[in-house]
Parts: sequence; structure tokens; C-alpha cells
Amino acid sequence: MATKDLMAIVQESGIKKERKEAFNIGDTVDVHVKIIEGEKERIQIFTGIVIARKGSGLNESFTVRRLVGNEGVERVFPLHSPSIDHIEAKKTGRTRRAKLYYLRDRVGKATRLAEQLDEKGVAVKPRAIPPPAPKKKEEKDEKGEAKKAEPKKEAPKAEAKK
Repeated sequence: MATKDLMAIVQESGIKKERKEAFNIGDTVDVHVKIIEGEKERIQIFTGIVIARKGSGLNESFTVRRLVGNEGVERVFPLHSPSIDHIEAKKTGRTRRAKLYYLRDRVGKATRLAEQLDEKGVAVKPRAIPPPAPKKKEEKDEKGEAKKAEPKKEAPKAEAKK
């Protein structure tokens, strides 16, 4: 097997196809990021406007910008990162550019984008991608080993009195 074939297989296994078309440039998105603090894991939501997408395949990333106290904050997220739980598009923005870097110079209401409308003049709904199903935690016994699931026992049925 050639090295290129192996690289293609590894890259395809890491790509999350549902994220590829979850949003476009100009969309307002919620990025649910997994944060690990010590032994605890929590999800933090970063809400903002997607101003850029770059790269391809496993190396694709996107930039989200939001205003916090009249100060612009941008974060670059790898699209296929395992630290991203899921991406939720809230609103679709109408844009004519691939990069919205001009929003960096704007503050306040000037940063708003016109909402994308369909032929009837109704706002286009963003693509809905369901969040991943929560993982079940395994119960452990005294030795720290995972318990095997035991079949549920049915309760004896009460006899009906006549």
C-alpha cells in the first residue's frame, strides 16, 4: 500500500461529514466546545458570526467573531476537532464574499448582516443538525472493572380478584 493511500484513509476516518455543510460564511453559530478541567468535563458555548473558512479535508478550520463589551473576540476552530461537541447554526446571513474581515472595523449595530431570505421573503432557516447522543456512563464494581448488564427481572404479576 502506498503512503498516499494510508494518508487518505487516515484523513477520511477523522472527517465528520455532518459538520462539513452545517453552516456557511456569515451565519451566526453556536460552537459547543468541550472543556476539561481536572477530571471534570463541561461544554462551553461560543456564539458569533462565521467570518472565514480555510483549508480542506482534515485541516479545515473556521473563524468565529463576536463582540464582548465593545471588544471584538475571534476564535479559530478546527472543523473536525474532537474538542467540538457540535455546531449549531442560529441564523443565516446574506453575504457576497468568502471572507468577512471588513467586520473587524465595525462596532455595534454595524456588525449585523442582512438575514438571508427565500423567494417569498421569509427568512431561510439554518440547516438543523442534531447534537450527538449523550454517552452512557459505565457502572464499575469494587475492583474498578465495568459491570456487565444484567437482564431486568420482571415483577410478579398480581392476580386479579374476582
